[in-house]
Amino acid sequence: MRAPLPADFLTVPLAHRALHRRSEGRPENSLPAMRAALAAGYGIECDLQLTKDGVALVFHDEWLERLTTAAGFVRDRTAAEMRAIGLKDCAEPAPTLPEVLDLVAGRVPLLIELKDQTDAMAETDGRLEAATAAALAGYAGPVAVMSFNPHAVAHMARLAPGVPRGLTTAAYDHEGWAPLAPARCDELRAIADYDRTGSVFISHEATDLGRPRVAELKAQGAAILTWTIRSPAEEAAAREVAQNITFENYLAALPA
Repeated sequence: MRAPLPADFLTVPLAHRALHRRSEGRPENSLPAMRAALAAGYGIECDLQLTKDGVALVFHDEWLERLTTAAGFVRDRTAAEMRAIGLKDCAEPAPTLPEVLDLVAGRVPLLIELKDQTDAMAETDGRLEAATAAALAGYAGPVAVMSFNPHAVAHMARLAPGVPRGLTTAAYDHEGWAPLAPARCDELRAIADYDRTGSVFISHEATDLGRPRVAELKAQGAAILTWTIRSPAEEAAAREVAQNITFENYLAALPA
C-alpha cells in the first residue's frame, strides 16, 4: 500500500528543523521554532531520536553536546531526563513527538525524519518506528515520514501503512559519510529501496538533484523534495527539478 502524499507537501515550503534562530531563543526542532513556522504559514520538517525509555523525541543529533549542556547520547537518557536537561538558548526542553503533533494540529504539513538508530543504515530494532506509529495513530493533519535508513521506512510501511512515506536521499560521497561503509554508501546512492519500502517521495540532497536516478523516479511519479536550501538563488535552482524545498536561514516564498 502506498499512501498518497498530501498536496500541501508540494506547495508549502518546509522549514528545516522548524523556523529556527538560536539567537532569538528558538533553536532547531524546538517548540518556539515550531510556533514561528506556524505563525509564518510554513510547513515543518523535524527529526526524531529515541530515548532510553522508548519515547520519540524531536531532536536531531544522537549525541547531546551540540544542542544541550549535557554530554552523552539521547539513547542513554529517559524522556524525563531530557526534559530536565533542556536545550541551549531555549526556555523550553526538546519536545516529544506527541507534543509537536498537539501543537501543529494539522495546520501545516509536517515532515518527520526518523534518524538512523544503527550507525550503519542497517536493520533496526523497530522501537523508534513503533513509537512514531503510535504517536501518529489518529493524527488527521497532513503528515509524512522519511528516513535515510530504508529499513526504518520499511518498518513504517508495516506499522503505519496509511502514513505517506519516503526516503531521505543523498550523493553519499564516501568521505562525507564516514564511518558509513563505502559499499553501503554505494547501495544507498542507487535509491534501490524505493519500491520495496512503498515510498511515494524522496527528499534528495540539493547539490545532487541532477542525478539520473532522481529524474527516473520523478518520471515514474515520485514526488521530489529537496534539502537543505539556504538562499533564494539555491531555491530557484532546486525548483528546476524539485517540487518543494526544505529551507533554512532565509524566508522562502509562500504560495500565492
